[in-house]
Amino acid sequence: MKALRTFLDGQHHHFVNGGKLEKLYPLYEAIDTFIYSPDSVTEGRTHLRDGLDLKRLMITVAFALMPAIMFSMWNTGYQANSALAQMGLEQAVGWRGEVLAMLGLGFSPSNILACFMHGALYFVPIFLVTNIAGGICEAIFSSVRKHEINEGFLVTGLLYPLTLPATIPLWQVAVGIIFGVVIGKEIFGGTGKNFLNPALTARAFLYFAYPAQISGDAVWVAVDGYTSATALGVAAQGGISAVTAQFSFMDAFFGMIPGSLGETSTIAILLGAVYLISSGIGSWRIMLSVLIGAVGFGFLLNTIGSTTNPMFSVPWYWHLVLGGFAFGTVFMATDPVSASMTHKGQWFYGILIGVMTILIRVINPAYPEGIMLAILFGNVFAPLIDWFVTQGNIKRRLARTQV
Repeated sequence: MKALRTFLDGQHHHFVNGGKLEKLYPLYEAIDTFIYSPDSVTEGRTHLRDGLDLKRLMITVAFALMPAIMFSMWNTGYQANSALAQMGLEQAVGWRGEVLAMLGLGFSPSNILACFMHGALYFVPIFLVTNIAGGICEAIFSSVRKHEINEGFLVTGLLYPLTLPATIPLWQVAVGIIFGVVIGKEIFGGTGKNFLNPALTARAFLYFAYPAQISGDAVWVAVDGYTSATALGVAAQGGISAVTAQFSFMDAFFGMIPGSLGETSTIAILLGAVYLISSGIGSWRIMLSVLIGAVGFGFLLNTIGSTTNPMFSVPWYWHLVLGGFAFGTVFMATDPVSASMTHKGQWFYGILIGVMTILIRVINPAYPEGIMLAILFGNVFAPLIDWFVTQGNIKRRLARTQV
């Protein structure tokens, strides 16, 4: 670390005095502030509340994502290796198959390392493309606005890949994150000024712009020619009986089912939730209120029932482990920038998202994954919810002071 600091200090001289290299100064600042505390800090006691800053917040969320990331790589490889075994194939096609054959790991679904490495060969390229394309956009806007690159993209660069299927073309990964960064964040002023979650904005863009590569039955298992619907897709066609015929509740809870890279394992996501809540970063009010909204409305629809819509038969507790519900609740709905900021407003915001999720899943099964659209809907209404809460507080305070 000392050697790295010496190198960075040497580069600082070149950035400031090197003419052409001066344009790269924001990149140096980003590396420096990511590793070390910035030199410019708040002094005095007027504004200082605690030691939390943007860097610590983002790194905390990144650590909370680690269980989901690790499991996503294993499950992607497990699903692919299981499909290869069912098809009677001994090796995956393409460069990934050649790499795994060269490593001598094989393609057995019972081999943990083989599954993990197979999945990593899908996750890592998506992760790299996301951060390269999105990072370039961040650097361009930072250069134009003449401010340093902050750590705001760190979490977006982790969240976005986890919402995608492993088979998505890499050029679409780049197009999606560019849209999310530019349209979802930078045109509103950058980190801290966006009213939509950039990762969800990017994912929603791909969902509507390129539906064939991000929905359907052929994109969730990384084997050419193999089709397998997600549990939500199965439920939309045949109800809960069709789901239980293929997957057990524990399979869905632990995440050993087809789906987006990082959204399948509820237990891995819950580990991240515990870390976020204990560190004070994630809002337990939002998480709990989303859960209350989903459980309450799901139970209501179960009670009403339907003879024509099989989604009405999906019990409320199954909704909690299917699709991206857990992932969206813990990591997307709690985005401190795009979510409600008032404590009372967070309850209304979370309940709105929970109800909307079940409403979209059940009433409109054309979009079986409802959490994405529900959170974006909640993001739009979050400022309005906070406005009503603050206006209510102002009126009550005025009423108390009037004689």
